[in-house]
Amino acid sequence: MPIRFRTCVAWLSAVLASAAVAQVPEDIQRFALAAANARDVFAKPFAVIDKPRARLWVFDERGQLMRDSAVLVGAAAGDVAPDDIGTRPLSQVKPHEKITPAGRFVTEPGRNTKGEDVIWIDYDSAVSMHRVRNVPRENRTQRLATPTVSDNRISFGCVNIPVAFYEQVLMPHFGKQTGVVYVLPESQTREALYPFLRDSL
Repeated sequence: MPIRFRTCVAWLSAVLASAAVAQVPEDIQRFALAAANARDVFAKPFAVIDKPRARLWVFDERGQLMRDSAVLVGAAAGDVAPDDIGTRPLSQVKPHEKITPAGRFVTEPGRNTKGEDVIWIDYDSAVSMHRVRNVPRENRTQRLATPTVSDNRISFGCVNIPVAFYEQVLMPHFGKQTGVVYVLPESQTREALYPFLRDSL
């Protein structure tokens, strides 16, 4: 490869990388850097999920953006799911209980009761990240493609991921080993939930 061409490719890659980081909301970038600097992420790539924005960001171990995607999250607002939610059939989950819990979670690759590979966020609560499902009359794939976020609140609590993003980004980093995912709160402050934020002030 000619030197001039390699230089051009390197420059373009740097520009694109800088543009990607610049697109991260400032509060999310600060959060990621604080988590990385506090060594709270096992020195590995980690994920941040913001429910009001219905978005997931994957950062490297230094807190720099790798990729991001729209996601579907729990239909109900809130940060704490009922203690017994993981033991109940879906038919017994009430609308206000369809919560994606907030917190710091050590993820674990596994399989659900149907044998589908998933990335467990909270196994006891049966909350995972998984490929978006084709649920009759819910148009989940179409919801991911719209520019609005109000229609991204639809699941029982699991985080639905576009298939390509799940397979190309999440599986390589979270599909064969443990990892860390932060689900940001929407009914309490982040400082109350994550001590390393208080230390970074």
